Amino acid sequence: MLYLLISFVSFILISKSFTHKPIQSWEGKLKLSSFWFWGELLSFLVSWFQKSRLAIDLFQPIICKLKKMMTFSSRVENVEERDSLSLLDLPDLTLECILERLSPSGLCTMGGVCTSLRERCRDDRLWERHMKEKWGRLIGAAAYREWQLHVASRSRVRNISDQTKKKGLFESLVVSKIWPFSWIRPKLASSDCKVRTSLPVESVMSLYLSLESGKFWFPAQVYNRENGNVGFMLSCYDAQVSYDSRTNTFQARYSPYGRRATEDNIPWDRLRAAPVDTPSHKLHVSDCLHDLKPGDHIEIQWRRNKEFPYGWWYGVIGHLELCDGHENRCRCHYSDTVTLEFSQYTPGSRWRQVTINRKDHREEGNEADGFYGGIRKLYNEEEIARWKRLWPTQVLE
Repeated sequence: MLYLLISFVSFILISKSFTHKPIQSWEGKLKLSSFWFWGELLSFLVSWFQKSRLAIDLFQPIICKLKKMMTFSSRVENVEERDSLSLLDLPDLTLECILERLSPSGLCTMGGVCTSLRERCRDDRLWERHMKEKWGRLIGAAAYREWQLHVASRSRVRNISDQTKKKGLFESLVVSKIWPFSWIRPKLASSDCKVRTSLPVESVMSLYLSLESGKFWFPAQVYNRENGNVGFMLSCYDAQVSYDSRTNTFQARYSPYGRRATEDNIPWDRLRAAPVDTPSHKLHVSDCLHDLKPGDHIEIQWRRNKEFPYGWWYGVIGHLELCDGHENRCRCHYSDTVTLEFSQYTPGSRWRQVTINRKDHREEGNEADGFYGGIRKLYNEEEIARWKRLWPTQVLE
């Protein structure tokens, strides 16, 4: 019985392949073989088995499986026949509008659908908006320079790795005594797939994901370092920072000089991009000295000794000792001497006031009181308001 069954199935397969005209398109072949042809064959086998009592006893499990296959085949055929619209069938402008409204996580998910969407979802224009919205206030010129160095370093490592892999492959071909062609093709295919799917290191998406993951440490400035330590109140110091997405806070690494080199759990409102492109060990060239007058808000460089980096400290321009502060009688802005006031300190404190020369100001100070460096005048109201929000709850000594 089994022999007759196998012979009959083979006959049907051969006769079907010769009696039907070939379908030109690939899709036609797929539909013929998948739905019509196998559906006819399965229908015949099921009806034959059902009529034969012996077949029912011997091949009952096979009959059940055949019925399931027929049901699944009909369902798939119905789905194929139904008209469907792919996302890629939309006009380019419509698709771009959809992608522009996706979140960063949505873009990453959409990019995993297919190769075409992956390339679209990696477009720099889409990620530049997300960069500006979340990171624009923190990523300044110094951070972008650091990123370029990071990209160059990764590219060098990748080139060295690729050269090493090629050299290792060549040596393996020479040394190996087994048939080599059985494993060359799969290895090359997997390597090619990795190249196609890897994210370009110079892309904006790569920068965004590196920031989000905390893998990229970038330069920024931290207000009131060491979690508001009294010795750093109303100051802002350079640091290398890294984002922690779990807590939505930052880690900071400061200059090795001082009591602490690291700090955790720094909130967003205590960070900023460096407002001027002056390294922390260099004196800032002041370009506002002739414009300074009482009431102006400023930041001034200060460091404890020559070995320490500068930090930026908030202050205001005060009146000279002989001036009564009356607006109509004040002539302080005509004097070569400028008084700097740090009102967070109590009157009489040695940190409360300092005077500088308007015409010939360089670094001034001593080892006891520290050294005062360059000055920048604050014109932006948001900058001033931010300093005021960080004001200490009590007057400092």
